[in-house]
Amino acid sequence: MRAVIQRTNSEATVKVNNNVVGSINKGLIVYLGVEETDDREDIVWLSNKLSALRIFNDSEGKMNLSVKDISGSILLISQFTLFASTKKGNRPSFIRSAKPDYANRLYDDFVTYIRETHKQTIATGVFAADMKVSYINDGPVTIIIDTKNKE
Repeated sequence: MRAVIQRTNSEATVKVNNNVVGSINKGLIVYLGVEETDDREDIVWLSNKLSALRIFNDSEGKMNLSVKDISGSILLISQFTLFASTKKGNRPSFIRSAKPDYANRLYDDFVTYIRETHKQTIATGVFAADMKVSYINDGPVTIIIDTKNKE
């Protein structure tokens, strides 16, 4: 799994066909890509990391607080393009992205796991839909995490 994580201290929304399908007031915007080799272990590791990631400022302005510490939420957006390969030519290949049925199952499992295990409020987009995401990246802060390259 690969995640691009951004923080926001204001409203974030995702729309499908001009209708808001998910929104949060403050917290993390997470774009999640699923690869064919991903499994339950990736869900557990990434959700644990995401829930504890200290990228919000404390009273001294240091990134020392997690999304839970600030009583924030997560807006999770499925993003198969995170596994794009641009090695050959100019048209990206998405051969590493999981097939839609498998990716959707893992995406749903990720949402369920983080809600149940971490008691985290999570809003989502609509899997495989054309979505419009609006928010302000606070900082800006952007973190990329890949479960196959745990650095």
